[in-house]
Amino acid sequence: MRTPILAAPVGIGCAFLAGFLLLLTQGYPAGASFSSLFAYSLSLPQALFNTLYKATPLILTGLSASVAFGAGAINLGQVGQFLIGAIAVTIVGICLPLPAPLMIPALILTALAAGAFWAGIAGFLKRKFGMNEFISTLMLNAIAEHLTVYLVTGPMRDRSLYSAMSAPIRASGWIGSPAGFPLVFLVACIAFIAVRFYWNRTKTGYEMKMMGRNALFSRIGGCANDKNFTKAMLLSGALAGLAGALLILGGGQHRFLKGFEANYGWDGVMIAIVAGGSVGATGLYGLFFAMLQTGAIGMELETSVPSEFVMVFQAIIVLFVVAARESFHGCIDRIVATLKARRIVE
Repeated sequence: MRTPILAAPVGIGCAFLAGFLLLLTQGYPAGASFSSLFAYSLSLPQALFNTLYKATPLILTGLSASVAFGAGAINLGQVGQFLIGAIAVTIVGICLPLPAPLMIPALILTALAAGAFWAGIAGFLKRKFGMNEFISTLMLNAIAEHLTVYLVTGPMRDRSLYSAMSAPIRASGWIGSPAGFPLVFLVACIAFIAVRFYWNRTKTGYEMKMMGRNALFSRIGGCANDKNFTKAMLLSGALAGLAGALLILGGGQHRFLKGFEANYGWDGVMIAIVAGGSVGATGLYGLFFAMLQTGAIGMELETSVPSEFVMVFQAIIVLFVVAARESFHGCIDRIVATLKARRIVE
């Protein structure tokens, strides 16, 4: 367990060095660029609050991918589950007249159920027909994208507006930002704590982890792999659905906009990869990547570095952290093998 902890700062440090050199070779002031990136994401309260808001969907989609990968399931359907959670909350939020104390929990439960349902389709196809969830979740992404575009440009479109978007949900379903602090981030934190407890402190969570590490071993040991696979898919989908819903509940317009999902789903997959499937590390990397994305605008304003540089920089971080982790594992394995060989010889 110490290897990833040691590898992460080494990989991130090397990535920053590579990013620094990349900016210098392109003629940009590297020091000032990174300084403005941190300033616009952390230095002022509003900048910090923007980072926390950006981190909310990244943490949840990252958790979604980490839970699936950690259990040995290849769920690449975060995009679709994100969209289905958001559109379900929009429909219920428009139609259901409830006071805030009942409305907000009802919408959160709706998002969890919608995301779990969409991921559950892939789980069902896997168990019933042996269909690879890698393929089915990707195909379900396409279905979700086209379905939500159809709804928001057709039956659900707000005809009073020029752009394609739904009507806003009822005000009783809004999650506000008192003094600028996004309360949706607290919802993400509660979800993170609950998932981490479930993953590390429950029998099912332990069985899921064992299944992810060695499915044959867990099956021989008496674990119900098929049921645990389905549970992992449902939990993964529920988290992605919640991520989409929170952007509706806590967003500025409180409505479903065409294309609002951005890259949150794929960013979550990237975060899970760089975190090595660790639930705890996923939360930290979600915050870290949110900081980079929030500060990208400040970097562009202050030093004219295109904000797209941050996308390249994120990819560099993933490559260096994963490479560092694998290198550390390889070195430790060789050292252990050498020590064992010496003992045998002696």
